[in-house]
Amino acid sequence: MEKGKVYIVGAGPGDPDLITVKAIKCIAEADVILYDRLVNRELLLYGKTEAEYVYCGKAPGIHCVPQEDIHQLLISKSMERKTIVRLKGEILSSLVVAVRKLKC
Repeated sequence: MEKGKVYIVGAGPGDPDLITVKAIKCIAEADVILYDRLVNRELLLYGKTEAEYVYCGKAPGIHCVPQEDIHQLLISKSMERKTIVRLKGEILSSLVVAVRKLKC
């Protein structure tokens, strides 16, 4: 069975001028973009207008979408042959644990 693609994209320190060209290409290609509260909203403008945008922001003690639900959403959308971007407003090295949990 053919699956979609999941890209874990670091949005960097918040300045939209510092995002990589590869990250912009991933965002532009995505059918679904899951983003957090630290992402500069200007970066979402690179996405397709018809893309599905899912806010997954977390503040201390407040979680809009539990982490397990985010993982399940990434898996289910990829099984629908969609291209998904998990756009994180932080350095990617902090995502190593999440990537290990998502192996499917």
